Amino acid sequence: MNKDRELVQGILDEADIKINGSRPWDLQVKNDNLFGRVLSGGSLALGESYMDDWWDVEQMDEFFYKILKARLDQKVRPTFQLVARIVAARLFNSQKKSKAFEIGERHYDVGNDIYEKMLDKRMVYTCGYWRDLEHKSENLDAAQEAKLDLVCRKIGLKSGDKVLDIGGGWGSFAKFAAEKYGVETVSITVSKEQIELGKRLCEGLLIELRFMDYRDIDGREKFDHIVSLGMFEHVGEKNYRQFMEVAHKALKDEGLFLLHTIGTNQSIITSDPWINKYIFPNSMLPSPMMIGKAIDNLFTMEDWHNFSVNYYPTLMAWMHNFDEAWPELKDKYGDRFYRMWRFYLMASAATFKSRNNQLWQIVLSKDGVPGGYDRIS
Repeated sequence: MNKDRELVQGILDEADIKINGSRPWDLQVKNDNLFGRVLSGGSLALGESYMDDWWDVEQMDEFFYKILKARLDQKVRPTFQLVARIVAARLFNSQKKSKAFEIGERHYDVGNDIYEKMLDKRMVYTCGYWRDLEHKSENLDAAQEAKLDLVCRKIGLKSGDKVLDIGGGWGSFAKFAAEKYGVETVSITVSKEQIELGKRLCEGLLIELRFMDYRDIDGREKFDHIVSLGMFEHVGEKNYRQFMEVAHKALKDEGLFLLHTIGTNQSIITSDPWINKYIFPNSMLPSPMMIGKAIDNLFTMEDWHNFSVNYYPTLMAWMHNFDEAWPELKDKYGDRFYRMWRFYLMASAATFKSRNNQLWQIVLSKDGVPGGYDRIS
């Protein structure tokens, strides 16, 4: 037991984290079995032991930020479970069509009440755009509207256009584009809960919400523009090319396709074991090389905009809103769910603050914009 603790403290020293220290990012241990559990089980054990209330930390985002900046995640030997997942990812297609609706059932259908309380008034579940905005939770609405407007301007939306939104959630982009730009939108999602609430939110507008997988998009139905905001993370490397081919067929020759996705600095083919088990099943993040390969000889890359630093204040605002609403949600979801959700939001915030994860908006055209694309930011 003492040897395990000494080994863990030795690792944490590299990140300036103390066991039972007095600073807000120091690890507070409630069960001494934690050390052996984490050493043998890695990130999955770290997350599950937090859910089991074996440890805590006041400033969890800073705790994970320090771990990631010290690259401790790369210095701890990989667990058997992670190696097995990597092998399985190489052999099998975890994002095949028969699994397409699992992410909807296990994450997006967790409860509309949670998302209504946590997100902004338009229910945008992707990174906001905080340019010229102070990083306060009360500015979340403005940050999300700024992001939606940025997307509309980047693809040159005009009244009368017809847009396809792949992974449209509760219809947040579709509703904004209809209200502000007078366009018609077809929005698809694999979440039944998003469809149910989205139809109510978008009632009376030229918006059609469809419960379907992107592979079922009929290429004979053409769109002036296509957007995909925060859905590509669920596509998987084995399907990236097919995803791009589907978008290519559905896009009019002169149209633009804006892909908004989280990404990584290096090519990996599996996600963190805890994230995969509890938050985003069958997910993986693309690298620049993977995206480049997927669009090769298919699309012209007009613009690649990285604004990942905007995700940290977005996630912190979501955490603030979730905390504020928790007394109303607690009886329904319970303390273990709270700890799971907090771990998810704060660990995610740290990945962006540390610049381990990126957030990209990529503008693609079929044959190149005549005269060149004027970058909008």
